[in-house]
Amino acid sequence: MADERVAVVAGASGFVGRELVEALRADGYRIRRVGRAERVGWNDPRALVNAVDGANLLINLAGKSVNCRYNDTNRDEILRSRVETTRALRHAVAAAETPPPLWLNASTATIYRHEAQRPNDEASGIVGEGFSVDVAREWEREFFADELPRTRRVALRMAIVFGDGPAPDMLRRLARWGLGGPQIDSPWFPHRRYRGIGPDPTGSPRSGWHRTRGRQKFSWVHIDDVIGAVRFLGEHEEITGAVNLASPEPTDNRTLMRALRRKTGMPIGLPAWRWMLEPAMWVLRTEPELVLKSRWVVPGVLDAAGYTFCRPHLEDAI
Repeated sequence: MADERVAVVAGASGFVGRELVEALRADGYRIRRVGRAERVGWNDPRALVNAVDGANLLINLAGKSVNCRYNDTNRDEILRSRVETTRALRHAVAAAETPPPLWLNASTATIYRHEAQRPNDEASGIVGEGFSVDVAREWEREFFADELPRTRRVALRMAIVFGDGPAPDMLRRLARWGLGGPQIDSPWFPHRRYRGIGPDPTGSPRSGWHRTRGRQKFSWVHIDDVIGAVRFLGEHEEITGAVNLASPEPTDNRTLMRALRRKTGMPIGLPAWRWMLEPAMWVLRTEPELVLKSRWVVPGVLDAAGYTFCRPHLEDAI
């Protein structure tokens, strides 16, 4: 038992969390869960300290899903659920007698700007503006705050994860319904759902649009490579800071939807302009930003360290 490895996983009930827990168990870890419905909850600081004390690995995936409408209540909860849970874990790690040597905290590749010019890696990527970016900035700011000299910290800037999760499921449904053509940004009534948030909000108070013609970039990563990267980061103690979890072969929206139509056996796919997407996404209780923002992200740190992707190609991943 003295040689038993322990992994603490916060937010283990989500799609990525479930898959990671299963993989860690296969690797021989004993799992300690943290969450609202777990034995160790967020409102018990002593229990949090006990959970992380002596653990070999801490993974935090906690946070409200962004697959929702960005009304004021959801906006506040998306930010709060990430920042406050990360802060609670940071305090617990600081108080632990034997803190975990590695802490992997979820972040998002959406931290980069709407990008149509060049790929964003960790060294030269340009941070964007607005609600989703501000959430990511505050999340990482809280994660890297203060000194934790005995704990290596890595922020996992995850692109949209392919697998049995909510985002790919939404795209598959659109393809099956014959709506799997390109999603095309176009003028729409300005709204305030994407305005900045937090202590230093950025961006315009009103929404805008970009002339993408359905060629907005789409960065993604398969769940097998999320698991592979977690294992790889555990073995490479020189890696710290922000790490992009994204396939080295990003695609664009038109190519993605064409591939989805082939895989679902739907020969047609109607294109959808923003004026069509806005009411459709309202019905689906999600946001057009998830498919209209141009995300062009590449895994600079992982590539430089020699990580080999399990599923780098779009067709295989789908």
